Amino acid sequence: MQKRKYCASSRNGWWVITRFNAPNPRRLLFFALLLLAWQSLIWLGVWREYVFPSPLSVLQTLARGFQNGTFIVGIVTSMQRLLVGFAISAIIGLALGLALGRIKALDETLGSLVLGLQALPSICWLPLALLWFGLSETAMLFVVVMGALLSITLSTEAGVKNTPPLYLRAARNLGARGWKMYVLVILPAALPSIITGMKLGWSFAWRSLMAAELLYVSLGLGQLLMMGRELNDMSQVIAVMLVIIAIGLVVDRLIFAPIESRVRESWGLVT
Repeated sequence: MQKRKYCASSRNGWWVITRFNAPNPRRLLFFALLLLAWQSLIWLGVWREYVFPSPLSVLQTLARGFQNGTFIVGIVTSMQRLLVGFAISAIIGLALGLALGRIKALDETLGSLVLGLQALPSICWLPLALLWFGLSETAMLFVVVMGALLSITLSTEAGVKNTPPLYLRAARNLGARGWKMYVLVILPAALPSIITGMKLGWSFAWRSLMAAELLYVSLGLGQLLMMGRELNDMSQVIAVMLVIIAIGLVVDRLIFAPIESRVRESWGLVT
């Protein structure tokens, strides 16, 4: 069992006990073994250094990229695009998912189209975006939105449809109508599915953005990946991949994980 530690702090004269989790030794051991396996492949000479760089070489590339500001500029540029596209996807996806989940005629028509488009890889939107918007920021933003929008819409729709009918009848008997029904009953009941859709949308938005940045010459992490490939610098390629993975883990731990934990607690799924 993972050990939990506690600390006390004073807020306006009241002492608050804050719980935080100690580092998981199994997780630390896993990543240590993974790093050792990586270095072992280098020692065994399975691949040449320029094909599969060593951990030290990748670490040096990471340090150099942050020191000269290249990685920082790439992270800031990509995150700006990602956040704007994901925000647009979340707003439209929530509204569309609520409508599809509650309006049968809309579900039977537009819902079928959304379901079909979900099977379309997000990279397929790139040629269309280039024809419509040219080589511009708008084209990349369109690809990001289309990559995240459909998963958020379908997850929201599923959460609305899975709302227990007993909740709806009880809310009507208590006088809930219109927007109150959505805000006080449907949205809270569909929240687990909505959070899942948001996480999926976030990952799909990342994939869409990287595909767009690989093809469009501009600042960003995708362009750094392309530069590493063109210069035959696999250390830079792997370093950028590690940066993308680290950003994903940080966002999950700081944003999605606390929200999921709060939702599970409110539903009585954890003690």
